Amino acid sequence: MADAADKLNGVFIEVAVDDAAANDPAVVAKLEEVCPVDIFKDAGGRLEIVAAHLDECVLCKLCIEAAPASTVHVRKLYDGTELS
Repeated sequence: MADAADKLNGVFIEVAVDDAAANDPAVVAKLEEVCPVDIFKDAGGRLEIVAAHLDECVLCKLCIEAAPASTVHVRKLYDGTELS
């Protein structure tokens, strides 16, 4: 059973990365490098999203700017809008 902290992961935002970008080692390395709160992790050249860090997101858009256009999606769950 998940503890209370696990239940709170992803309460405010949801992050998704298209498969092509998530499997591109150069994009993966760049996302891991630019995120100030370590949401992205390089798992052997494949992108892993660290769920425990999602709600630390500061909506800086660095990930969106670092990846190929329209491949990183950050959706605010509290109002349904997506950063662009």
